[in-house]
Amino acid sequence: MNPKPKKYFGQHFLIDTHIVARIVQAIAPKAGEVIVEIGPGPGALTAPLLLKHAHLHVVEIDRDLAAALVRRYPPEQLTVHETDVLEFDFSQINAGAKFRAVGNLPYNISTPFLFHLASFSTQLTDAIFMLQKEVVDRMVAGPDDDAYGRLSVMLQYQFSLEALFDVPPDAFSPPPKVMSAIVRLQPLGTDRPRAKSDSHFAQVVATAFGQRRKMLRNTLKGIISEAGLEALGIAPTARAETLSVAEFIAIADATSK
Repeated sequence: MNPKPKKYFGQHFLIDTHIVARIVQAIAPKAGEVIVEIGPGPGALTAPLLLKHAHLHVVEIDRDLAAALVRRYPPEQLTVHETDVLEFDFSQINAGAKFRAVGNLPYNISTPFLFHLASFSTQLTDAIFMLQKEVVDRMVAGPDDDAYGRLSVMLQYQFSLEALFDVPPDAFSPPPKVMSAIVRLQPLGTDRPRAKSDSHFAQVVATAFGQRRKMLRNTLKGIISEAGLEALGIAPTARAETLSVAEFIAIADATSK
């Protein structure tokens, strides 16, 4: 008997086997890798991954689905973590080993989860996720794109991002009201441009986009003066959506205490 999706968990179960095959192909699991699947649900992606990979970790908040996976697969094949992924400590997996993350993310928690996962980027090899297409568009957008915003800057500060392919609503049960898309995130190397203070960088970005249609001389007036912006080669009349990640780093470094 197939489980019924629970609305309060934002569940939409992937049922299109062609899409599943494309996702598995994109993941291309290799022997010896530690792979963590987020939100396995009834196992549409789990099953074909286990045909190509000896063992998976899965993180599932729904205790009924978690219990069904425990019954279906022996522990040497599947380690089930029954918990909220927003609270999951990825560093506990294999004593802090490098891991890959995959899955069909619940769309109602996608943004907070991406920020949570970013805190483990030094352990992450890469991630391949299904998300709402609108979110993927925001993730990969560049300056002067309407979709470019805080999420774009904060993720591009740490990751190389690539939108892979779109997924229509009828690939799910029940069909969501939006298009979905597959995205790959790969942490940038240790030589990536980095602000003196990550927390101050995050504050600058959040403040700049807090009123995205206003000029920087207004949104950042409590952080940097017009003269300070001009000294960095940034027009005080510019808006946050026109700045590159490098320019946000420059502002953060110039105002870091």
